Amino acid sequence: MKIIAGVDEVGRGSLIGPVYAAAVILNNSVNKKLLKDSKILTKTKRIILSKYIKKNSIWAIGKASVKEIEKINILHASLLAMKRAIRKLKKKPTLVLIDGNKLPKIKEYNLRSVVKGDQKIPSISAASIIAKVTRDKMVTKLGKNFKGYDWDKNFGYGTQKHLKAISKLGTTVHHRKTFSPISKIK
Repeated sequence: MKIIAGVDEVGRGSLIGPVYAAAVILNNSVNKKLLKDSKILTKTKRIILSKYIKKNSIWAIGKASVKEIEKINILHASLLAMKRAIRKLKKKPTLVLIDGNKLPKIKEYNLRSVVKGDQKIPSISAASIIAKVTRDKMVTKLGKNFKGYDWDKNFGYGTQKHLKAISKLGTTVHHRKTFSPISKIK
């Protein structure tokens, strides 16, 4: 029997925090029609679906820290987070479908990239949902200790309010110092 895992990452374009990835092997009982790219779902719908997916699937989360992002760059950090999520799965998939056009290097796995996979493949959509909900929860919690950056709304992305806060309050230990416009701040 073929065991297919879907993998996606979230947080690549954020100015703060780790990049997260999720790997998901859906049970046959999951209603695949409910699964969509996390970016087109409301926050409430994502949270509900994340719980549903976790309850009815084999799943794992991987992440790469700000330090790792700074050291190896965001692309390689995203691939590292994916690799960690895949390796954490309780069951080894026979095929791993990864959103995008780049693959992590894991010799003992059969990997395939799928451009716009989060819109086409239910297990990748499921991974995008779990990864987004998990990272959003972490950033919201972090934001409670760093008032003024609006992280509970922008999740660390470079919105006007976040950029204004950086120019007024400076950066935090959670900001990715190599990312523009932060890298340009003296």
